[in-house]
Amino acid sequence: MEKTLFDPVHIGSMELCNRFVRSATWEGMCDEHGRPTERLARLYREMAEGGVGLIITGYTVVHPRGRQMTGAIGACSDKQIPVLSTLTEAVHGAGGKLMAQLFHAGAQTSARTIGESPVGPSEVESPFYSGVPRSMTMGEIDEVVTSFGQSARRAREAGFDGVQLHGAHGYLINQFLSPLTNVRIDKYGGSLNNRFRFLEEVYRSVREQVGPDFPVAIKLTGSDNLVGGLQIEDAVFFAKTLESLGIDAIEVSAGTSGSGEGVPVRKMINSQDREGYNAGLARRISEEVSVPVMLVGGLRSFSVINKLLGENVADLFSLSRPFIREPDLVNIWREDPGHRSTCTSCNLCFRPGMREGGIYCVPEKRKRQKEE
Repeated sequence: MEKTLFDPVHIGSMELCNRFVRSATWEGMCDEHGRPTERLARLYREMAEGGVGLIITGYTVVHPRGRQMTGAIGACSDKQIPVLSTLTEAVHGAGGKLMAQLFHAGAQTSARTIGESPVGPSEVESPFYSGVPRSMTMGEIDEVVTSFGQSARRAREAGFDGVQLHGAHGYLINQFLSPLTNVRIDKYGGSLNNRFRFLEEVYRSVREQVGPDFPVAIKLTGSDNLVGGLQIEDAVFFAKTLESLGIDAIEVSAGTSGSGEGVPVRKMINSQDREGYNAGLARRISEEVSVPVMLVGGLRSFSVINKLLGENVADLFSLSRPFIREPDLVNIWREDPGHRSTCTSCNLCFRPGMREGGIYCVPEKRKRQKEE
């Protein structure tokens, strides 16, 4: 039977009503302690009502040293479980599914943000960073590994349907995987197996806390898009190894903040040929694993996504900026598959989060104000 974008699909034990995923996005809608506001619950509820099969939260901080920007979700303490439950209740009330993305910034933060020098695998300069991090001690590595597991437990207790590890975009897991940022000479550096060790320990810590039947996914970089960085051959090895350990799904992204034109969130997605810019990487990983693969990166047209599904590039398709502008985009596509997202890829949506307590589509708001 021919696959369709509105087929039910499984990620481990979790059944989704379709193949559309809201990819994790920092929203800037939490207080200074990482507690979600009603605005964030409302945003998630609107996307669930709009037909999104799976919503993945903005990055959820597992350790105080791992914060990057204000307004991010926190899962560092059991005290945060009750307020995290407001998010799952909002999504489940609208018939949706919600995953928490577990995150540690590593060296991609600042002393101003965390109150001390940022840490990373190695004390090296990198286009990923604004400064040189302090190399993590063995004790600090163990502490962060444990933090991922404990945060996953909190997510499960708060009613989330699964968790996703953030292993892309130059953050801590990616920093251990990449030869540009990991030059350690101990058991965590050097060979592919050694660079994978930190991620393996994180995964095992999470799985131990949530059990065998709770969905655990990863956002995995297919390439750093940097000379000398992590390449697709490395990513294939990591993906296959994760599958052997029991990962339930792999979302393929690419790039870091220092990757020039190859950054994760690109502008000028103004034609169909510019959509799905990570499709080649996702295809390579899909060819090597049997777990569901998600593709993220510049998807705007139902016809493009449907073609990628037919070509077995991926099993699920992740969007973010289009849902900021049109939270009901999936429902629109159900009625009008010829519709192309009106998102202009201007990236202005992220600026209000810094100043006004949350992301929103600036051009859409201006348009509505003119109409009023």
